[in-house]
Amino acid sequence: MEIVILAVVIAVVVIGALGGLVVGSRRKKQLPSQQPPTAPPSAPDITAPPSEPHVGDEAEAPSDEERRTIEEVDLPTAEADPSAPVITEPPAPPVPELEIPEPTAGRLVRLRTRLSRSQNALGKGLLTLLSREHLDEDTWEEIEDTLITADVGVTPTQELVERLRERVKILGTRTPEELRALLREELLQLVGTDLDRAVHTESALDTPGIVMVVGVNGTGKTTTTGKLARVLVADGKSVVLGAADTFRAAAADQLQTWGERVGARTVRGPEAGDPASVAFDSVKEGIDEGADVVLIDTAGRLHTKTGLMDELGKVKRVVEKHAPLDEVLLVLDATTGQNGLVQARVFAEVVDITGIVLTKLDGTAKGGIVVAVQRELGVPVKLIGLGEGPDDLAPFEPEAFIDALIGE
Repeated sequence: MEIVILAVVIAVVVIGALGGLVVGSRRKKQLPSQQPPTAPPSAPDITAPPSEPHVGDEAEAPSDEERRTIEEVDLPTAEADPSAPVITEPPAPPVPELEIPEPTAGRLVRLRTRLSRSQNALGKGLLTLLSREHLDEDTWEEIEDTLITADVGVTPTQELVERLRERVKILGTRTPEELRALLREELLQLVGTDLDRAVHTESALDTPGIVMVVGVNGTGKTTTTGKLARVLVADGKSVVLGAADTFRAAAADQLQTWGERVGARTVRGPEAGDPASVAFDSVKEGIDEGADVVLIDTAGRLHTKTGLMDELGKVKRVVEKHAPLDEVLLVLDATTGQNGLVQARVFAEVVDITGIVLTKLDGTAKGGIVVAVQRELGVPVKLIGLGEGPDDLAPFEPEAFIDALIGE
């Protein structure tokens, strides 16, 4: 029993010793002392940026100096580098000055000398023949040949000669003054003094007057359209030009140049575009702008009559969706003579021609084409071209024309 108690005591002592060892080791492994945190090393002082001024605040105290405008402040200039390339701005294109066309009244009188220079051979030839002492059959045949050569046409020539023969027989003695008066009277009757030769540009509706210009390319059609614009502007009208000749590359540019000279705007479309579309837009622009007249320049191809008929017919139908045409002018080259009548017939079958413009009349001695084309188409010559100048398109005046034909 004592042995057992002794063993228990020893065990207790051993356990107690072991427990002291453990506690001592834990005390040696103490955590780092909890010292109060120390402040980090002091950083250099940083000055905060000044706050931005608010609306209404002055950025700084007002200065006593007088304020200067931006034009008065001398800005620093960089020194030019001699090796650097010099860049120059291209000059702005000059604005074309509007031209003032010559008044149409009296144009033919001014151009009478030019007309008589080319046509005087016809008048002088007839007067010379009629002044012969004996007017036999050979002389009358020469008179007929002279008239036919001047492109008067066979039927009108025969009518004129017949009337001359009758009146000369009745007249008996023939002085130069009497012969001239006789010839003037008969030629005036042949040309016609009672025809309506005004270019109609007044619409019955509240729309611009619409004039369509037709003719074969090469007759001066586009140039005539431009010159006609000058005639109308000279008469105090505002004009819109329609470049419906889209098949000739230079036609639209040429027409636009004519328009810019007198302040007329040109409506154009894409090259090889639809001519009827351009014509439609031209009339629409004319209505929107309140223009007085719309001039439409059309294509002049004569490859096939069917194609021409379809094209011009379409242009006419499309334009008339806005308003009816007031004038359809056919441009003919007077130097082509009787060949021009073939062209006239084709166009007359396609559209209703209301008037004729004879160009280059100063370049031919065949002034009889005036009579022939009127007889062929049954419509009057309304305008004649007597030169290359911009104002060399004149209203046709029968009296002035015949006076230039036979001289004073």
